Amino acid sequence: MSDHTGTTGLMLGSPRCGAKTRSGCACRSPAVYGKKRCRMHGGAPGSGAPRANRNARKHGLFTRDAIAERRRIRAFVG
Repeated sequence: MSDHTGTTGLMLGSPRCGAKTRSGCACRSPAVYGKKRCRMHGGAPGSGAPRANRNARKHGLFTRDAIAERRRIRAFVG
């Protein structure tokens, strides 16, 4: 006999991921140590959006200045 049943207790008792799956059920994977999500739902190192939302500043099309300039152009043309 293996001692498989003696080593799985800690894994089964670990906190679960708090995310919901596409089917609407809770994710049953164990959470990454020190986090609330599993490795597939954002608990892995390097996952998630960067701090200060640097993705939104990629091209500058939607800055306040660019929007105001487009409004001035539209008002002048139309």
